[in-house]
Amino acid sequence: MTLLMKKNRVSSALWMGVLAVATFMSCSSSQETAMAPVNAPEVAPLSEATIPSPDPRVGLSAGLFDAEEAAWNLEVLSQTPPPEKFIGKTNSDLAFKGNYAIQGNYNGVIVWDISNPASPVLVKDYECPASQSDVSVYGNLLFVSGEGLEGRIDCGTQGVREAVSEVRLRGIRIFDITDIQNPEYIANVQTCRGSHTHSVLKDPNDNENIYVYVSGSYVVRPDEELPGCSDLQPNEDPNSALFRIEVIKVPLDSPQDAAIVSSPRIFEDLEAPPTHGLAPADLAALEAAKAAGAFTYKRGGTERVLPGRFVQGLLANIVEERGGEGAPTAEDSTTLRTNIQSIIDEMFGGGEDDVAARRGPDQCHDITLYPEIGLAGGACEGYGLLLDISDPANPVRIDAVADSNFAYWHSATFSNDGKTVIFTDEWGGGGAPKCRDTDPMEWGANAIFTIENGKMVFHEYYKMPAAQTVYENCVAHNGSLIPVPGRDIMVQSWYQGGISIFDFTDPANPVEIAFHDYGPVSGESMSMGGSWSVYWYNGVIVNSEIARGLDVFALTPSPFMTENEIAAAKTVTWDYLNAQGQPKITWPASFHLAKAYVDQLDRDGQLSDAEIMEIRQSIAQAEVASARKQASLLQDLATNVSAKATNSGNPEKVTALANALKDLAG
Repeated sequence: MTLLMKKNRVSSALWMGVLAVATFMSCSSSQETAMAPVNAPEVAPLSEATIPSPDPRVGLSAGLFDAEEAAWNLEVLSQTPPPEKFIGKTNSDLAFKGNYAIQGNYNGVIVWDISNPASPVLVKDYECPASQSDVSVYGNLLFVSGEGLEGRIDCGTQGVREAVSEVRLRGIRIFDITDIQNPEYIANVQTCRGSHTHSVLKDPNDNENIYVYVSGSYVVRPDEELPGCSDLQPNEDPNSALFRIEVIKVPLDSPQDAAIVSSPRIFEDLEAPPTHGLAPADLAALEAAKAAGAFTYKRGGTERVLPGRFVQGLLANIVEERGGEGAPTAEDSTTLRTNIQSIIDEMFGGGEDDVAARRGPDQCHDITLYPEIGLAGGACEGYGLLLDISDPANPVRIDAVADSNFAYWHSATFSNDGKTVIFTDEWGGGGAPKCRDTDPMEWGANAIFTIENGKMVFHEYYKMPAAQTVYENCVAHNGSLIPVPGRDIMVQSWYQGGISIFDFTDPANPVEIAFHDYGPVSGESMSMGGSWSVYWYNGVIVNSEIARGLDVFALTPSPFMTENEIAAAKTVTWDYLNAQGQPKITWPASFHLAKAYVDQLDRDGQLSDAEIMEIRQSIAQAEVASARKQASLLQDLATNVSAKATNSGNPEKVTALANALKDLAG
């Protein structure tokens, strides 16, 4: 469905276009000029971008492969279920190479040929279990993350049962995908905490190596399994595996020699961030659990319910310690309730005297690298970090921000000019319903910052606005820029909140302009599903659906994103894409680019109606003119447009239009 909203002047502009063409037909000596159509699409200011009412995302019926759907300003091109041996396993991140979408899965890696986005073709389902199987590519190399205790060096499916094992894989797997139908496992790099996520950095000044930044968030493995691993606090062991990331250097001529070259402590010395506690629905659930006799404890300043299996284990310990047998007594339950907080503090740390409890995060979840501007955004649990990566092996923290509305800083995305950075908050860890109608819109959202003199300055939050059910895990997750020239637009995953596209060109006023959503996987209980990662790649939007497989979408024109803007975005093509290794977007010279800028100047009222129509007429003339005449028409128009910049509402964009016309003339 598409919501149509118009500025009143659009209708008059269209009428002016008809008159203009008629005038050309009667006055011009050139038949090709006379027949030139004037492109004047419907446009509307973003302040009018009100989503359909009632919101069609609310109340969708449930189902795995037959759930009800809602879409606005998006077309569903294809929905492809996972291969059989991957059904029921979590689909995770995406990377792209040529015509291929490479989809991580907790059971391995799935390669899709998306050269026909309406009908993706399975190329390879490579079974190699690990969590999370985060994926990246560079050249003919594929990198895959492994963090949990069950991953094996040999990709076996039997897991690892021993506490210490020489066959356990926790780190980065490296594959040669020269023959993408037959990936060759060529190396692995083991790390102390494994790899929850990773990011590939191609230094513009180094063509011989690439760098992989590894973020591990699980427990530190024993020294007996990987020598040098320590989980002590830095004041007890300066070589602790806590409070650091790993940087792997990969020689491109011998990737099998990849190795850790540094372990930067980019978030050491940060204090514990402020927290916001429980949401109203969670508080109500907590009180109901306590009334029913649940055992609770405090962690990070928040009261929580102790899971039943944990309670059973602790009660069994109490029975054993008193030399008893059989089921726990009421007195045993009282003993546990009296001592539960001290037991939890002793097991996991905490309490007023615990140095570790007063420290900030000891890990990053994800790091987005933007090598062309020399910066990275580190989403590090309780903080968002700004890093200088001009020396790839030795990133340096230059700023850190915390926010009491944030629970878990998850990922980052820069604007193309590097002046704005968005951080996402994975409140609840991705497995909980955090988009209920009672949940605050500032929690589990995005935070938008501008970067000013090396410091991050907060402007606004953005959260997918449609209320979701208690059976839908929903919170901010992975996304990427859509390369519409002259605007900052992002497509983003929200788990079972679906995907949302929003404009953040004005960092203080983010506006949703498109979406897609499925109904819950289950309408009776929480069942994991939804969009894990969604990225723009070479003209389409590709979505990794946790439970349902691979979705491909196309943008449809609307007053808030015109056909010209979409066509200009499609002129940007990449040989490969890792969203966490953010590329600099450049637009080739095209009539689409020039007309996209005109549409934007029209939408925002930054030139007069007469000036907009004059420019559109001239572009139409040039577009159908002979090659000999076209360059002259475009150069004259560029000069004319440039002269309008000073008195316009947006001199920078008018100048960008003039430059686009000059490039087209050249």
